[in-house]
Amino acid sequence: MELSRQRARKRVMERFDFLRTCALARELCYLIRSNLPVLEPEDVHRACLFISKLCREAGCVEPSELCAKAAEAVLTDEEKFLEICAESCKLCSQSARRPRREERRPERERATYMA
Repeated sequence: MELSRQRARKRVMERFDFLRTCALARELCYLIRSNLPVLEPEDVHRACLFISKLCREAGCVEPSELCAKAAEAVLTDEEKFLEICAESCKLCSQSARRPRREERRPERERATYMA
């Protein structure tokens, strides 16, 4: 019983960490990218730095660095910003940082339910 609770807790906490970092970063990135025309470069700069921090916390170093570079580029060169931002988004979607389900155990190792 205790092992089941521990596994369930681990899954919940992995999901929590994923939502707190990766899912939030992706949602914020989408919000910024879809509303670029109405935002000031300073707004985008601030948001990209925050997103970069979330990515780094999730262990996604390369997308984090690209977001930080994009944050700096938005202040000087919009074309370069869009290029870097697109590359970061591509890397983010390739990393698929979503927690993986536990590996399936062989039949003989699975717990048998007994009433």
